[in-house]
Amino acid sequence: MSDPHAHAQDGTPHDDGPHEGPIRTPKQLVVAVVASFLVPIIVIIMLVNFVDMGAKPGAGSDGLEAEAVGKRLQRVGSIVIKDPANAGPARGGEDVFKGQCAACHATGAAGAPKLGDAAAWGPRVKNGFDALLTSALKGKGAMAPQGGGEFSAYEIGRAVVYMANQGGAKFAEPPAPAASAASAP
Repeated sequence: MSDPHAHAQDGTPHDDGPHEGPIRTPKQLVVAVVASFLVPIIVIIMLVNFVDMGAKPGAGSDGLEAEAVGKRLQRVGSIVIKDPANAGPARGGEDVFKGQCAACHATGAAGAPKLGDAAAWGPRVKNGFDALLTSALKGKGAMAPQGGGEFSAYEIGRAVVYMANQGGAKFAEPPAPAASAASAP
């Protein structure tokens, strides 16, 4: 018997004839090619179905629960109708300033005159209280209108007096709405 790995005397491998692989006919070749495409596709489809089986809640999240969805779908705003007669006592100018005006007038944001800056308030004070109140209620420049919000026009007026007086004005406190309505003929 001869050794299939034996070498000829010159060192080259010995050839016993043609080598045959597992595919011997054209039909087997076609089956092997089709199987090499179909088997991976079928395996991928089976893996996708396995992963997608059943409900999978988010890890540590309740974002898809009915209550969480309901919170996200709630209305953005609401309308509240206030009765000025039942609004309670009017807030003072300093309180309104702290609640509404301080965001810009304490820092001078967007060109707003700072509280206590007489040079910045001087030209505005010369126009008078009514002009300042109109600017506050209707807005001016970068300042948005303040009327119709959380504070009444009377309370905004008190804040205008507070800020202007801190800047050197000598405005008197505006009369209360009930007092001005009772004094009108």
